[in-house]
Amino acid sequence: MLITPYAVGAPIWVDLHTPDLVGAAAFYRALFGWEYPPAGPGAGGYGFFRQGAGTVAGAMEVDPGRAPPSWSLYFATPDAEATAEAVRRRGGSVADGPRDVADLGRTAVCADPGGAGFSLWQPGTNAGLDVVNSPGGFCWTELYASDEDVAYAFYGAVFGWQALSVPLPDGSGTYRMVNPAGQGPEGMFGGFVPLGADPAESGGAPYWLLYFAVTDCEATVTAARELGGGIRVGATDIEGVGRFAKLSDPYGARFALMEGARRDA
Repeated sequence: MLITPYAVGAPIWVDLHTPDLVGAAAFYRALFGWEYPPAGPGAGGYGFFRQGAGTVAGAMEVDPGRAPPSWSLYFATPDAEATAEAVRRRGGSVADGPRDVADLGRTAVCADPGGAGFSLWQPGTNAGLDVVNSPGGFCWTELYASDEDVAYAFYGAVFGWQALSVPLPDGSGTYRMVNPAGQGPEGMFGGFVPLGADPAESGGAPYWLLYFAVTDCEATVTAARELGGGIRVGATDIEGVGRFAKLSDPYGARFALMEGARRDA
């Protein structure tokens, strides 16, 4: 799970890039209860999804000709310049930055050697997401990688991640989970999945999939369908964990749901 304050190398921020911010805000409000108060004139079109008094994600409207609708993941760093250089040195790429975002922090847009995009966040006045793990909040992430070992070697070198591999419930292999250095199992925030191991992802490009916590996966899937979202994988049990589903919003941004372990699991 995500632990705050955020450790170096941990997910610290998520945001949505969408061609229709008004429509997307309506979808996520109905699905998760998020609110999207108008951003100030100096925000440059960037705003914040909120749940109660806390920020649950960022969002901005983008020209669909520039980038596809997507959810993006940011990892914490105390030095964006040094981490960006480590990304390049280890075979990744830096498409933008590092650059300041007012006094909020410093960011860079990167990709790993397999092409999966991610960003860096060096906190300023914005120390990261306020709402994580609880219903409606970001709670887990998975990298769908073309070469899992190469990907782990890259992220381990750049961020110092540690890993634990556990057998899959169906006996088909193992699942590698990662945590920031020194955080141990309680700090695990994500896993690695070979692209070819999941029919829903096979044939696609490497990417980071974001999971949001829900109390009722089946009901949320039904609501997403009624709101115009896409169902990539319906509500599915994971033995000893709970239920998950993979969705897309009405504009094509992919995300997933996670319902925690039930009493009968």
